[in-house]
Amino acid sequence: MIESLERFERARIAVIGDVMLDVYVEGSVERISPEAPVPVIHQVAERAVPGGAANVAANIASLGAAVTIVGLIGRDAAADMLRAALAAHAGIDQAHLVASEIRHTTTKTRLIGYHQQVARIDREDRDAISEPVEATLIDRAMEAIAAADLVVLSDYGKGVLTDAVLHAAIAEARRLNKLTIVDPKRRDFSVYRGATVITPNRAELERATGMACEDDDQVLAAAAAAQSATGAAILVTRSERGLTLVPRDGEAIHLRTVARQVFDVSGAGDTVVAGLATGLASGLPFVEAMKIANLAAGIVVAKAGTATVTRAELVAGLQFGTSAADIDDGRLVSWPELLRLRAAWRENGLTVGFANGCFDIVHPGHVALLRQAARHCDKLVVALNSDTSVRRLKGPTRPVQTEQARAHVIGSIKGVAAVVTFPQDTPYELISALKPDLLVKGSDYSEDRVVGADLVKASGGIVLLAELVEGQSTTALLSRANAPPTSEPQ
Repeated sequence: MIESLERFERARIAVIGDVMLDVYVEGSVERISPEAPVPVIHQVAERAVPGGAANVAANIASLGAAVTIVGLIGRDAAADMLRAALAAHAGIDQAHLVASEIRHTTTKTRLIGYHQQVARIDREDRDAISEPVEATLIDRAMEAIAAADLVVLSDYGKGVLTDAVLHAAIAEARRLNKLTIVDPKRRDFSVYRGATVITPNRAELERATGMACEDDDQVLAAAAAAQSATGAAILVTRSERGLTLVPRDGEAIHLRTVARQVFDVSGAGDTVVAGLATGLASGLPFVEAMKIANLAAGIVVAKAGTATVTRAELVAGLQFGTSAADIDDGRLVSWPELLRLRAAWRENGLTVGFANGCFDIVHPGHVALLRQAARHCDKLVVALNSDTSVRRLKGPTRPVQTEQARAHVIGSIKGVAAVVTFPQDTPYELISALKPDLLVKGSDYSEDRVVGADLVKASGGIVLLAELVEGQSTTALLSRANAPPTSEPQ
């Protein structure tokens, strides 16, 4: 399936719906306000990211596909911020956004204190859009659909997807024989009739059908009722229980979640829609596209706030069967695998440390160095000289242990995320490819003698000279082990 991801660059997708701006005001909470029993947030950061239909578009672009977005914004500062946030994702065509003189750009501002949401402020217009604006939206939607391989209708109930817009978009997609995915918000799903797939979450399916959706059988029954009302396949997002697909023909499919840690579920449904849409638009079979969507959701919920998933993260997830951000078990990887992990870690904002050596006989000095290194980065990679490299450097009697055995021992040390071997005498080529944020060596080296220090510093990284444990040396240990026994005094 990894090779199939290369097709994503050829996909063209139209996203039509309620675009938003998600703003995160982050800070620390140190006291309660004397004016009211509420926390006082000392602001330290603020960031703005695409939300709603704009988040769907951002996720599609992050996966490598081209996307045209159709939505409604105001002529305000929030619109400028949203355009800038969208422009950060290559491949998004904003030309079909409609700017209104009288409406605000829908904005959700979340106040975050110590990684916990304290409050949310919504700014939005709830009045129905005017007929001229509706007509303009339909015209822009027709243009976008004509140029797309697949259509996404992202309904957040903010007024863009009126009955007229929905009917026109679905009818045009059907006329051109293009798939349509609807992320619904209405209670009455019949308005989406004619769509290919509808992707409610569990709560939305319950509201639309009036049926409980706690277990598999209940979800299947409710999905069947929704399918009867719409004629569409129903893909239910079920949070920690994964995804359930009830196709128009064939047996239902359950995919359990791949998330190992859940930090924030904001926008996870958008990521599912984006993954499914990109997979289908690239020609993947429905089940494979569904697996991509499920994996993408498992990755994004490990991130803070509304976020996107990249193709590099998907490749790493498919390669290792989990979110790359969770990999921390000291596994032995190849160079290509390590570089895919590096790309995924970078996308998650994780710093990567690098230490290297023969590590033939692991002693307390080695453990101390690696623990110091792990404290200064999020993911520590340890590179081992291969057996042939050790023999060239240390002589024909070394290594004492094979590279597989050495990798197993080093990978078992707490804080080591991954282990890799290199056949060269030095790790310079590997460091050049990996570009770690932190390079670690013992304090018996000076910085100018550390291989790769120039590369790391040139790319903005740092070099750490770790404190050594006195009297610890592999060579000394082997010399003592091989020394003839001293005669005991009579």
